[in-house]
Amino acid sequence: MTVIAVLADPPREGLVLPELPETSPLSTAEATELYAAMLKDTFAAVENSGGELLVNYRPDDQLPDHDGESSQAQLRALANEVLDDVGAARFEQQVGSTFAARAGNTATHLLEREGVQSVAVVDGTAPTLTRKDLDSAAMKLRRSEVVLGPADAGRTFFLGLTEPIDFEGAYAAPSVETLANRATDAGHDVDFLSRMTAVETGTDLLSLVPYLNARVTADRIVPVHTTTYLHDLGLRVEERDGEPTLVR
Repeated sequence: MTVIAVLADPPREGLVLPELPETSPLSTAEATELYAAMLKDTFAAVENSGGELLVNYRPDDQLPDHDGESSQAQLRALANEVLDDVGAARFEQQVGSTFAARAGNTATHLLEREGVQSVAVVDGTAPTLTRKDLDSAAMKLRRSEVVLGPADAGRTFFLGLTEPIDFEGAYAAPSVETLANRATDAGHDVDFLSRMTAVETGTDLLSLVPYLNARVTADRIVPVHTTTYLHDLGLRVEERDGEPTLVR
């Protein structure tokens, strides 16, 4: 069984998706709600797969001051909205000052200290990741030590491993190339998932929104929470002055 670690932040305004309000019609509050919707779709996909869900969160003393619920409480409440059995999910603090350090500490601990056969690291911003994709990655990890999920602009939405790599600066842009180099430097075989959109900026929504709308039209499976929220916002892509433009 693959342990799938979702490196998640609590859905707090200004903390998550900070570039999205600057590059899209979404407000800071709406970007936060979108992040929460994408996390819920990710949690559901993991629960429906053959993997084990580990929600890996930064402790509150590593986050900006916040007067409300703790990081763990916010993420547990979010998971409780979508999981059939939230008690089956693990909630553990991240350790490390950067995303690469946190991903590396989590993956290495699981592989070397807990002796799991395989581990995957995702950040919950690629909402089209499905049970089928996660199970496909688990199968690929039986043949290759590292499996990468490439996102637009050379980014990475999924990292699966059966053996550790050197994580120092491993997510340096373009992360899919950097991670592949780290894997081959360690003598590992590398395989890939299909490319998906990971949402960080308005440019990413230019790809995601039409794709989800097309799947709805074709009556195909979609990430329910993300698709519903984007639809409720009234987002669509139109050509204006010869360029695709995100409008509402």
